[in-house]
Amino acid sequence: MNRSLSQKFRFFTFVCIALLAYVHGYNLRDTYLNPFSTVDEPLTFTAFFEYLFANGLLRFRIPMLFLISGYLYALYDHRTYKQQLQSRFRTLIIPFLLWSALGLLFTFTLQQIPFTADIVLKSNLDQLGDNRPYTEIGWKSIIQRWLTAPIAYQLWFLTTLFVFNLLYPAIRWLVIKVPYIWLPLTFIYFILIFHLPFIDSRGLFFFSMGVWIQKKNFSVEVQPKWFSLGLCLITFIGLSVIKTFMAFELEPFDFRTASIFNSTAIILTLLHQFSVIAGILAMWFGADKIIHKIMKQEWFHKVSGYSFFIFGMHVPLLPYVMTWAMLTFSFLPLHRLILYLLVPLAVLMVCIWIAGLIRKLMPKVYLVLTGGRGF
Repeated sequence: MNRSLSQKFRFFTFVCIALLAYVHGYNLRDTYLNPFSTVDEPLTFTAFFEYLFANGLLRFRIPMLFLISGYLYALYDHRTYKQQLQSRFRTLIIPFLLWSALGLLFTFTLQQIPFTADIVLKSNLDQLGDNRPYTEIGWKSIIQRWLTAPIAYQLWFLTTLFVFNLLYPAIRWLVIKVPYIWLPLTFIYFILIFHLPFIDSRGLFFFSMGVWIQKKNFSVEVQPKWFSLGLCLITFIGLSVIKTFMAFELEPFDFRTASIFNSTAIILTLLHQFSVIAGILAMWFGADKIIHKIMKQEWFHKVSGYSFFIFGMHVPLLPYVMTWAMLTFSFLPLHRLILYLLVPLAVLMVCIWIAGLIRKLMPKVYLVLTGGRGF
């Protein structure tokens, strides 16, 4: 892999992770947005803006990260299967266990103070729907949250990626031997967003695409002749805007009780998934001048080294800070929009500052927390 492509991967890895703050930092009434989520509140500029970005324009990130991961994993498959898994256990599973435990410990600490305990309760982050203090749920439930339903809910990405690494020999064989059967099947799986346990539909398709691109040795640096950046941007932004309007206007849809074959779910999902594809293409081939300029900046090389630390730390910190800010600054005009713009940025800065401090004072701790990244 040449230096130009390496820099592009570094740039998009940081951008995709940093933008997670704005995907997870919205303050809509619905605290968990799916591709097919409708909005159960009035159509205001603030609600429209937050949904457009948090559940529209910024949703290309996770698929792009899976695409990059598949490419990089295939690049190093000259290593033995055992060597690969040992390496990925160190870089994925150990950080998962540590960050999940830290999220629980942080939440438990906040639960011991009446004011912050109220913030934890109102944040409603527990994936199992039981927001009682940890002293009331017992050790069995705490271990369950540590291993399978972390309060730091973004960590699902690490376990899913590790599963794909476990399955890599089969994925590689299918990608090489029957790509025109395997890739369409995973694409349909991606479109339907029907998730098998630990096999995320976005991840399987884009991880497989990353492997396929690397094995076919396709150039991903030069814009293809058939590609039109203008048309792609119009498609990307247009589908996201249309989907956002429809999320406010279509019949409300509760994914916990309704069928995924509901017409609202189908329409919103199709708009979402095709906007994601257009977004990946637009960002990848349309940002070259920006990447070339930013990669010359020393500050970017420094902060981009903290990408994984930001990923591990920003939740549950961000939702708790947002809940506190919403309670404290509700008297301000346009407080929801202002807080959506400022709170995620502030949390990012805090994560970067803490990451730099730990890397400087406790480099071995930083090394373990990040799986060896950032040095």
